[in-house]
Amino acid sequence: MAENLIVQGNSKEELYQTLFPQLVSLLEDEGDDIANMANISACLADTFHFWWVGFYRVVNDELVLGPFQGPLACTRIRKGRGVCGTAWERKETIIVPDVNLFPGHIACSSASRSEIVVPVFRGNEVVAVLDIDSEHFNTFDHTDRLWLEKIAGLFA
Repeated sequence: MAENLIVQGNSKEELYQTLFPQLVSLLEDEGDDIANMANISACLADTFHFWWVGFYRVVNDELVLGPFQGPLACTRIRKGRGVCGTAWERKETIIVPDVNLFPGHIACSSASRSEIVVPVFRGNEVVAVLDIDSEHFNTFDHTDRLWLEKIAGLFA
C-alpha cells in the first residue's frame, strides 16, 4: 500500500467506494487488531474530517479506549452506557443525529453533535465498537451505516 490514500469522489458514497479497497489492501497482510484499528481510524479521519474517529475494545466487562484520531476521549465505558455501550449491548449500529437527545449520552467532548457507533464482530460476539463523532448535527446516514459496517466486517 502507498503511504498516501487516493480517495476521490463528489459524494460520500464515492469516497467510501474508493477508500474501501485501500483499507482491504492495508489490512490484508496485517494480523494485529490494534495496528489495523489505528490505520482505519487515520484513514477515516483523513478522508471525511470527522471530529473523532476511533475504537473501543471489549476488555472483560467494559469498553476500553483503543486507537483513535481526535481530541482526548473517555477511557472506559460500561455496557449499556452511552451510545457506545448501548451499541455493544444491543449488538447493532446506532446513528444519533443529535447527541443531546440520546438518553445517557456520555459527553467526552462538548463539541460532539452527532455520532455513529458500529459494533465489530468476531463470530457472534462484539469485540470492539467503531465510534465516530461529528461536530455537526445529522452527519451520519444509511450510507455511513452500510460502509462502516463493511469496514467493521474486515475484522471478522
